[in-house]
Amino acid sequence: MTTRSYLFAPDDAASATTRLIATAARLTGFMKGAPGGYRPGWYLSGADNGAMLATLYNTIRLTYPAAGPGLWAVRMWTNLLWQPAYLAVIGVHVHGAVPPLAGLVQSARGIYVDGYRLPNAPQWSGTVDEMIEHAAQELRQVCDIMLDEINALVRLKPLPARRLFADRMLSLMVRLAHWRPDLPPSAIRASSDAWLHALGLTGQGDLETVFLPDGREALIVARKGCCLDYRIDPGAYCATCPKQDNAVRVARQTANLIAELG
Repeated sequence: MTTRSYLFAPDDAASATTRLIATAARLTGFMKGAPGGYRPGWYLSGADNGAMLATLYNTIRLTYPAAGPGLWAVRMWTNLLWQPAYLAVIGVHVHGAVPPLAGLVQSARGIYVDGYRLPNAPQWSGTVDEMIEHAAQELRQVCDIMLDEINALVRLKPLPARRLFADRMLSLMVRLAHWRPDLPPSAIRASSDAWLHALGLTGQGDLETVFLPDGREALIVARKGCCLDYRIDPGAYCATCPKQDNAVRVARQTANLIAELG
């Protein structure tokens, strides 16, 4: 049996899919994708995902039994959300086209959703603002289904879900400054506002301006949502956690930026 090479895709749609997957891998260093469709045991929006989600939920529950159902629900949500969000932002702002997010197939490994397949289907392109609107519409539809499926297993209220969704998009806007150093903070802030508006997430978090020691302006995340990771390691908060003192939060995020840029 021969193995198909994706170096030379057979048509424009397949070529665009291959380019996007390669771009996501290059930018992040950790996204693992391939062209293709549904596989049994993988997650596809609108498919029969009951067994896959039950396995993921039980694995998270048994791994963190003391953390409680709040953490289990949040981990389900953030696990299913991160890959479509990354692909939407990378598609719009770096690749220049929106992939068919409703056809995204995701793989679960242990307590993580990690790895995906994208169909060789036409992608949608336009101005940045038009692509944000188009991608946001697809993301909202996919995520509405995800949230309903999670709530069949463990309760996750709409407000914390929306705030965590906003956190993901805002963190991606911060990453965009690294992926697109040609974009000034004002342009990234404008795109961030456009994403939050299109996703119905305005007011659920924001970007905040800080100035680095060399005088450069940079953006950090001002979250409203909490990932509840402190329930796994009590007293340990993420750098962006809204539960800690605000000055500590800003100092930690600024220090992280300086380390990354240095």
